[in-house]
Amino acid sequence: MQTSDRQKQYWRRNMRVTLILLAIWLLATFSACFFARELNGLSVLGFPLGFYMGAQGLLLIYLAIVGFYAFYMNRLDREYGVDEGGSR
Repeated sequence: MQTSDRQKQYWRRNMRVTLILLAIWLLATFSACFFARELNGLSVLGFPLGFYMGAQGLLLIYLAIVGFYAFYMNRLDREYGVDEGGSR
């Protein structure tokens, strides 16, 4: 089964944004854990920053990653005509 250049371009763009977002996820998670002792020297709303990043900050980052991915993929699907409600 042959894939067209348009399909290959769609998957390249899809994989590129996925890898970028996974790198952001890895960097955020690793940084918060690795630098927890140093982050605890600062405080946010009376809590050590390391604790805050683990309890709230990373969750907000993960939510932003998922939201951006959904927004980007909806736009990409419309651009390539593979969205759920669009014509093909």
